[in-house]
Amino acid sequence: MAFPVALLFLAVVFSTSVLSGVFGMAGGLVLLGFLLAWLPAATAIAVHGVIQLTANASRAWLSRRFIEWRIVGMIACGVLIAAALLTLVRYSPSETVVLIVLGLMPVMVWIPKRWFHFDVSRPGHAVMCGLVSGGLTIAVGVSGPTIDIGFIRTQLDRRTVVATKATIQVIAHSLKILFYWQAAMAMAMDSGEWGWVALAIPFAFLGTRTGNLVLARLTDDGFRYWTRWIVTVVGAYYLIRGLMNLFA
Repeated sequence: MAFPVALLFLAVVFSTSVLSGVFGMAGGLVLLGFLLAWLPAATAIAVHGVIQLTANASRAWLSRRFIEWRIVGMIACGVLIAAALLTLVRYSPSETVVLIVLGLMPVMVWIPKRWFHFDVSRPGHAVMCGLVSGGLTIAVGVSGPTIDIGFIRTQLDRRTVVATKATIQVIAHSLKILFYWQAAMAMAMDSGEWGWVALAIPFAFLGTRTGNLVLARLTDDGFRYWTRWIVTVVGAYYLIRGLMNLFA
């Protein structure tokens, strides 16, 4: 990895961790796009998992008193089922498919509540949320707004939403790393490149810490409003990029 690219990589890790620290998402979408421009899909998803695992673990730790463990347990069941199914079919990602799916994800945050009632405080809904969001985390790298559909319809405050989602993502990203680790090692990234990935870990923590401070000053209404628009803009970029790959 050239030195200017490495510095840009660290800056992207920090800024996307800030974004995720505030909104509990979006940052992962941006980071994965950067990695896909540098690495093959399977390797990019594995590296993304290492960084996002750190960012989510630090976010969960900083907000640990707000975690709703009952919801975490139910969603984790769905994530494990998704991981088992993808392993069974020997799934392998395609960059074009990954980009298109990432681009379509934001549509889900605009679905009116009266059309789609999904509440993770209900056991069945929580397991299904884990199945869908966990499957997408492993299949395309991130779950995007799919996990939010189950949370924005609850009465949980923004801190509980971010803390609980971060804990769930720790589980999902850990499984994702295991799923793609062999492919990542097969790409034979040299020690220098892995060194930059390791160096990115404290940057992810610092970004998360910064985002956590911003979150404390954000209102619940502002949190939901900006979450929708940010993921929509990011999703539009990925959809265009994926369609360009498809028709190239």
